[in-house]
Amino acid sequence: MARIGIEAAGMRFVAETNPEAPNTVAAFTRLLPYRQKIIHVRWSGEGCWIPLGDFELGVGFENHTSHPSVGDILFYPGGYSETEIILAYGSCSFASKMGPLAGNHFLTIVEGKEQLRALGNKVLWQGAQDIAFELL
Repeated sequence: MARIGIEAAGMRFVAETNPEAPNTVAAFTRLLPYRQKIIHVRWSGEGCWIPLGDFELGVGFENHTSHPSVGDILFYPGGYSETEIILAYGSCSFASKMGPLAGNHFLTIVEGKEQLRALGNKVLWQGAQDIAFELL
């Protein structure tokens, strides 16, 4: 498993890749270093997401789930809703205005988990924040 450094809203996290999503991990790793904006989810509960519009990573569904645990990061390849990355910081049921969605669980935060609630609250109350991913 590779380790990915994540910096978001001035907070640092370390995630490990999930071997059950090898195609998503390989495709995402090729994008690194990767910078975006993260915003609060609208329908999914306690989560933050990176809306990616019609971006295509070139992967389909692998180990998709609608119920990520705290610290899980999912990639949704698009279809019913736009392509996106979602990070659960609390209770989360991945959904869109079209209904439930499922994304590939490709990263899990293993260091800095105790900061996730603070990240979620900052994004909720202060709006979009910078996020960066880099291979460690």
